[in-house]
Amino acid sequence: MSATRPYVLVLYYSRHGATRTLAEQVAAGVESLGDIDARLRTVPPVSPTCEAVDPEIPESGAVYATLDDLRHCAGLALGSPTRFGNMASPLKYFLDTSSELWLNGALIDKPATAFTSTASLHGGQEATLLSMLIPLLHHGMVYAGVPYSETALLATTSGGTPYGTSHVAGGRNERDVDETERHLAKAQGRRIARLARALHAETSHA
Repeated sequence: MSATRPYVLVLYYSRHGATRTLAEQVAAGVESLGDIDARLRTVPPVSPTCEAVDPEIPESGAVYATLDDLRHCAGLALGSPTRFGNMASPLKYFLDTSSELWLNGALIDKPATAFTSTASLHGGQEATLLSMLIPLLHHGMVYAGVPYSETALLATTSGGTPYGTSHVAGGRNERDVDETERHLAKAQGRRIARLARALHAETSHA
């Protein structure tokens, strides 16, 4: 990843690996453009035990995000499993620490998108995506979902919504991310990358 090229921050929380797989597919879609990078980042779990401390670097997967990762991104792709129709608390906790960026308008006019995974087909996918949209709008970001020009939206029998890519994991997390879900995630990555590239170029020359 170039230190000077713009990047899309692909920020996710994953408990059993499905949201992480979607994040990797979104990142692949971003980097398929060739002139903008994807920066994969995650967040640590939130523990009810105050003394519990996670290691500074996760044992596997992406490293933990910092506010600077968010501050300097050209675009954002936000991923979370559903928790009662809402984003998972670790991701919300991270966003709740971003007041400084809101005060400075650091994310205004940057494009954003979201993706999710649920155990069941009607397990709150769209509600979760909409819950993730709310703080992004407060930051002044420009939200971009998955348009129906992606015909896989009409053909999918599992995950996939116009609000963002989704995955149905099954009650025992037995379903892998299928080819349709992977296709939609990559397409979503390409779209947010195109928008990030265009808006970054415009603001850089303003």
